[in-house]
Parts: sequence; C-alpha cells; structure tokens
Amino acid sequence: MNPWEEILARIETKVIRHSFYTWFKPTSFISEDLATVTVRVPNPLFKDWLLKHYAGVIAEAMRELKKSGLSIEFVAEPPTEAPITSVSAAETAAPEPADVPPLPSPEPVGLNPRYTFDSFIVGSSNQFAHAACRAVAEVPSRSYNPLFIYGGVGLGKTHLMHGIGQYVLQHDRHLKLTYISAERFMNEMINAVRYDRIIDFRERYRTVDVLLVDDIQFIAGKEGTQTEFFHTFNALYDSQKQIVISSDCPPHEIPSLEDRLRSRFEWGLIADIQSPDL
Repeated sequence: MNPWEEILARIETKVIRHSFYTWFKPTSFISEDLATVTVRVPNPLFKDWLLKHYAGVIAEAMRELKKSGLSIEFVAEPPTEAPITSVSAAETAAPEPADVPPLPSPEPVGLNPRYTFDSFIVGSSNQFAHAACRAVAEVPSRSYNPLFIYGGVGLGKTHLMHGIGQYVLQHDRHLKLTYISAERFMNEMINAVRYDRIIDFRERYRTVDVLLVDDIQFIAGKEGTQTEFFHTFNALYDSQKQIVISSDCPPHEIPSLEDRLRSRFEWGLIADIQSPDL
C-alpha cells in the first residue's frame, strides 16, 4: 500500500461515503520522495476544490498516520478558461443519480404530456397563477420575467410549469426550452465540476430561450449551486430570455437563500397558488 492509499483509507473513515467516492476515489498515486507525495487529480477544478474544502481532513489523516512531515502535491491538467465553481460539503452530500453520464442531456424537456393548461382545473385559489403562466407561455420574456410561482405541495405548481413548456413547444418549435428540477441542476453541476465540463454545463443552460426550474428552494444553503444559478440567471435575463421558477414558499421565506438571488427572484411577478376553498 502506497502512502496515498494509506491516507485515503483514513480519510474514508472521516467523510460521508458519497463525498469520498466523488472527491477522493478519482485520485491516484503518482510518486513519492522523502518530502512529497504526488497525487493525480482529474482536473484543476477538482484540485482547487480539494485544497479549499478538504485540506484539514487530509492533514488530520496524515497526523494520525505520523506522516505530518510529508506534503501532498496534486497534479492536474492545465486549467480551462472557466472560473472555478466552489461546491460545498452540503452539496456533495446530496445523492448523485445512478448511472447518469457527467452531463446528461436536459431532454426537451422531460415534460409530462398530461400536464397542460387544458387539463388544469382553474379556481379562485389558482386563477391568478394560471393567468400569469398563460401570459408567459404566449409571449415568453415579454410579459413577466422572471415569473415566480409558489404554493404548497400538490396544489399545481409543477402542472403549470409543464403547461408553460407544452404550450411554448407547441406554438414555437424554434425556441429552445429546458425544464429541470433544482436538485438535478445541482447534481449536473457537481458532475460538470468533477469531470471538467463546467463550460459545457454553462453553455447548455445559459443559451436556452425558456428555462423552467422547479423546486428552487432545494438550492438553499448550497453555496456553489447558488453562485452558479446566479450567473445563469443573469446571463439569461440580460439576453431577454424567459425564466420561470417554482418554490414551496415566496422568495423572502426561503431559508439560507442569498440576498442577491432573492432580489432577482422578486424582479418580475410573484404568483401564489392557495389551497382551494372546501
């Protein structure tokens, strides 16, 4: 067993399994001399993330193994032009979809064909949100941008989001539209960082005409994902592309949401879906 394998064995007892397999398993031992252990990592983003977030854990493992006199040198390929996206420990703790390629296609768009405006039951509790969604679907980016929809579980937020997508694609096939959950956005971003494909990731989500993001409250407290979504939001908004977001509560009630995101979510129209009167 080489020195890095010994250190990894100790680190594995200190971090959660998902984090270990995401950020340590892809590393490999290169060489050692009297003072340095050289370790290969997949890319510069990977290296920077390890140094920023796990330097303490690595040092602790080395102390326990009485290897404090050694230094670890991570070697990666030359950096890409993309700036570093930092990913927090909370984000890496989220489950990664099994057997998903590093940057899967965001299907156009994973929409449920049953969720249309015609199949949505309109009542006094959701009439305003329904009208706002219809307006956005009919003239994307020219009515309300962003459109922020919120309401409790099972009240129809996702139905309306899919309804927007169905309507847009039926009436203008030239528009590029993507529907994605906030959780999947985060998981794809983590994989993009891990496999050095962050440029492809950004290109995919910052060049759409309509972006529908469901359950945005999921990114609360996840610093790296919030930073990436902030820049995605800005890129789309500055290009006059339509952004539609859903949540289980209004922006000001989402805990641990960065102020800069909260303010942007409030730039357009906020529409709530209430529980129906019984």
